[in-house]
Amino acid sequence: CREIDEIQHPIVREAFRMFEVESPMELTTFSDIPAGTGLGSSSTFAVGLVNALHALRRQRVTKHTMASEAAHLEIDILGRVMGKQDHFAASYGKLNTYSFNQDETVEVEPVFFESARLEMLEDRLLLFYTGQQRNASEILETQDSATSDTIELLSRMQEFVQPMADILSGSGDMSSIGPMLNESWMLKRSIAAGVSSALIDDNYERAIRAGATGGKILGAGGGGFLLLYVEPEHQQSVIDELAPLQSLRARFSTGGSRITYYEPSRLS
Repeated sequence: CREIDEIQHPIVREAFRMFEVESPMELTTFSDIPAGTGLGSSSTFAVGLVNALHALRRQRVTKHTMASEAAHLEIDILGRVMGKQDHFAASYGKLNTYSFNQDETVEVEPVFFESARLEMLEDRLLLFYTGQQRNASEILETQDSATSDTIELLSRMQEFVQPMADILSGSGDMSSIGPMLNESWMLKRSIAAGVSSALIDDNYERAIRAGATGGKILGAGGGGFLLLYVEPEHQQSVIDELAPLQSLRARFSTGGSRITYYEPSRLS
């Protein structure tokens, strides 16, 4: 492309505009997962690109600024119906609680835990790709229009945040996470049509019968990845029951978005 307007990828195009990129540039991207699977791939890409463009300018920015600018790019400039949570999760990494205030400010509080505690959690989480991709904006538009009737449901889902953080920090029973995920998922799937599907419900119910104690579809819903909490002794039974769905291990990022190679002497 000779002009920014000719760039087809919307995030790249608008990020280049936002950072006033003028010099020739080659941008190469790759991903371990397909888009539309509920793992926040577009937000993660936006955060990474904002991070890289600041590095190109020889600028160091905070994780908060990085997340805020990436969210502004997708929500305000591109007009996408979405929240900011994925941008902040991708930017900060680790485990945190996020408070999104009405004045658009965001408060980030780290969840402190021992490494052994995190390993226990990772050892009990399984991801299954449903094979279904979806447009998150379409599902979120439906949810957004329905929130006036579902404030109570959303408030009840919010009530799980602090108990979950307490468990992860070591002051609660880890096995409680599964039932909490189950109850939260039952609330979420009732918010709006399209959050779940017959295929998702069938896979979830089979997983529960095979030994999972809870779980949820990640992201807006409608497809993508099914996250399950399963004690180690039941994991093979769940994997066998959900075959041929591919199972993956969940691992947490320790640092969020980062620059892995930086050679300022080569920057013009």
